[in-house]
Amino acid sequence: MRYEYTVVPAPNRGEKAKGAKTPTDRYVIAMTEELNRMAAEGWNYVRAETLPSEERSGIAGRSTVYHNMLVFRRPLAALEDTPPAATADTPQPEYPASATPPAAPVPTPPLPDAAAPKKLDDGTKPIANPVANEGSDTQPDMQADQEKRPFSNPTIEPAVPPKPRQPENKD
Repeated sequence: MRYEYTVVPAPNRGEKAKGAKTPTDRYVIAMTEELNRMAAEGWNYVRAETLPSEERSGIAGRSTVYHNMLVFRRPLAALEDTPPAATADTPQPEYPASATPPAAPVPTPPLPDAAAPKKLDDGTKPIANPVANEGSDTQPDMQADQEKRPFSNPTIEPAVPPKPRQPENKD
């Protein structure tokens, strides 16, 4: 059986009543009235809880305050009696629906001819990175060439640094 729960604050003070002379007796009367009020609405008492809550105190300070609460539950008989199409079988969104309709998807424009890969005469596509296929017989052995040079690209030579300038003699 499924239940729904509600939590209400416990009474802070006792109620004055005939025959209630001590503060404890007055508090018992206040608690009894609250439990009977909730029972009249179909709620069953589960337990009382005291939980902390961090609240502001002053301009920048925070303090912990404890709240006394009463927990109630009742069976979900009202929802179980309704037709199943109205409750469980209807998919519900995970987030609230927007008031504006969703935008239509924008089609992706075609790539220009320069960006599209060209096909070779035999109908195959060219190899994008010839260094990646080092082990194939059609590629030159660039591994030995790269070991001789400290640079990653064998076709680019390092720039020669400029010579330091000599101070000019002003005679």
